[in-house]
Amino acid sequence: MSTEVSSGVADDASTPVPESAKSASRRRVFHLGFSGPGLTVAALFFAVSLQPSLLPRAGYVQGVVSGITLMIGYGLGAGGQSLWNYLQIPKPKGRARTVIFGLLIALIAWATISGVWRQVGWQNDTRELFGMKPITPIIWPVILLVAAAVAALLLIISRSLRVLFSNVIGWFARRLPPRLAAVLGVGVLAVIIWMLLTGVLVNGFFAGANLMFSGRDTATPPGVEQPQSALRSGSPQSLVSWDSLGRQGRKFVALGPTVEQLDAFSGGGAVEPIRVYVGLKSAPDLQERADLLLAELKRTGAFDREVLVVATTTGTGFLDPNGIDPLEYAFNGDTAIAGVQYSYLPSWISLLADQQAVKETSQTVFRTVHEYWSTLPEESRPKLYLYGLSLGSYGVESILTSIDIVNEPIDGALMSGPPFVNPLHNTLEAAREEGTPPWQPIYQDGSTVRFTAEQEGFSKTPGPWGPARLVYLQHNSDPVVFFSPDLALEVPDWVLPGQRGPDISEDMGWFPLVTMWQVALDLPGAGSIPEGFGHLYTARANLESWVQIAQPPDWTPAKTDALVEFMAAEAAAEKARQEAAQQS
Repeated sequence: MSTEVSSGVADDASTPVPESAKSASRRRVFHLGFSGPGLTVAALFFAVSLQPSLLPRAGYVQGVVSGITLMIGYGLGAGGQSLWNYLQIPKPKGRARTVIFGLLIALIAWATISGVWRQVGWQNDTRELFGMKPITPIIWPVILLVAAAVAALLLIISRSLRVLFSNVIGWFARRLPPRLAAVLGVGVLAVIIWMLLTGVLVNGFFAGANLMFSGRDTATPPGVEQPQSALRSGSPQSLVSWDSLGRQGRKFVALGPTVEQLDAFSGGGAVEPIRVYVGLKSAPDLQERADLLLAELKRTGAFDREVLVVATTTGTGFLDPNGIDPLEYAFNGDTAIAGVQYSYLPSWISLLADQQAVKETSQTVFRTVHEYWSTLPEESRPKLYLYGLSLGSYGVESILTSIDIVNEPIDGALMSGPPFVNPLHNTLEAAREEGTPPWQPIYQDGSTVRFTAEQEGFSKTPGPWGPARLVYLQHNSDPVVFFSPDLALEVPDWVLPGQRGPDISEDMGWFPLVTMWQVALDLPGAGSIPEGFGHLYTARANLESWVQIAQPPDWTPAKTDALVEFMAAEAAAEKARQEAAQQS
């Protein structure tokens, strides 16, 4: 009689399972031994995990990457061994087994030692590319401790699941034939675990995150005060209360270039830019928030300006100053920019939880504003543009593909850091002209839509451009743009020779499963690196995009250089003022 629980019963379901079989099964489930092939593949995966990814990695991040990766390798190796045994494939014996085993161990040892030896150098090459300080080998204790902790946690979880599966199959085996018991046990548990992961746990995570970040939304950033100008939402004259704007909304309406700063750059004649914003708490439902935004636009005289931008925010309601301040300078303040909050969550969570919310908000707000704008005389109404960073660009795409703009098309759109979920972006990239890289593709000669990057600009597409100009601003080092589940099994074009951009390491390669985890774990850190890389787009890159889209009058490349220098000086002066205020 077998000692396996699943085969320790006769065809008669009433036959009891012997205690010896039960105890043998428990020993088998809880044993502390490890699979030799599993450890071998785990070592290989650990070595591969040390190779560079899109972004530089701190020691603890590298530890998480390595811990997850080596356990994936262990699972594949142990699973392969079990399948080999199940299929009863003959094992190598004698001298052949010794030679194969020796070569395999030598290969794994070489890969591991080489990876450990070169890891710091790989990271420092990427850090040098990004203008960051180098690291030293003293990060290795952090890497090893975190990797060991992550691997141990995953091992505990996996073996606990094995115990659970064994017990459930054993329960079915006391009532059903062994093979049927195994199928039912595995099937029922798989469904329950899947429902927990995709339902209870995921929804609980989103609910908890929403609760935590909604509390943070009530805070006002240091140095941000209620505006007194009637041209700003949240002011005493505004239809939108200051408290309802949310953290990012208050920051948006309170800051930005002043008339004095605009005049200092342009030489005079500036007007105060209009900034309109509606928070989640400003009105009870989406349509009312859209109507409130339109009322604010009318109240402030936004439709009398030269430029009107309907901006889709990121998850927290953030509108990037690097994306909007340059436009206000370029038009000497003769602008109106409007945004509506749809979430409390940061972008990397909002990317998963708020796709429907951003789509509905973008389309409802745009439709409400566009319907009024389209009734105005064409010769006197403002040019209408769309803007979105990150998930905001997803909202912009939902507008561009709607039917609302067919009869009265917009004048252009800027989409920065488009995330991997953007359907239009992915379609355009896939249909790019042969020979153009995925980080800067050319689509239909650039007649309507163009792609630009920090390093290359618009030099690749100098040809004719239609009246409605769409621009994607993206970095090849931005994991928000280039992550995909397909990375698990497919080599992406953007790592191929001649296809990769100048902002990713030449040493970065692709390895099944591992590269997907590396890039996935780059996502939370994509906004914690120097500007000009990852998910942080500079004022210069945004300004150059707006100049191409909106074509400010009498603008020259020299003005671009001058404005970038001026804005940098103003930012440095403001930082110095804040530091002095904190010290006093």
